[in-house]
Amino acid sequence: MVQKSPSAPTDDKSAPHLRAHILIIEAPYYDDISGLLAEGALAECERRGMTYERIAVPGALEIPQVLAAAAAAREAGRKTFDGAVALGCVIRGETGHYDIVCNNANHWLMEIAVRNEVPVGNAILTVDTREQAIARAEGGVNGKGGDAVRACARLIETKRAFWGASA
Repeated sequence: MVQKSPSAPTDDKSAPHLRAHILIIEAPYYDDISGLLAEGALAECERRGMTYERIAVPGALEIPQVLAAAAAAREAGRKTFDGAVALGCVIRGETGHYDIVCNNANHWLMEIAVRNEVPVGNAILTVDTREQAIARAEGGVNGKGGDAVRACARLIETKRAFWGASA
């Protein structure tokens, strides 16, 4: 499912504005935690005047696959976005599945970002307990969702410093 931001973000003078459009790729496997991450990410987008599209995927392993598809669409001129934010949570269980998901999701997310020059803010939480996840996710713009948008915004600014505003 793809959800687009309102066309006219609110004007908040407390955060530097950045004319940018980002993809927010979220894995709502843990609805309550992903909701907190999204709340912070969307609030930070609005504070900065950034527009966004939200794309939901089943789990953290699917986030890099969607980023790869979006990057290919961007390269073909079919999609326009300046960066991406990954939101999700992996909680350690009793099997080795945790390590496989964490390692592969993060490795491939960064591989695709670097290979395709896509600024990415990563808020895929990798924690031992639900309590740790909630502590990191909550806090609105001060939580990890807001942190990921700020990281993405800074990377977009850096890329533009190298390539100019059209990058």
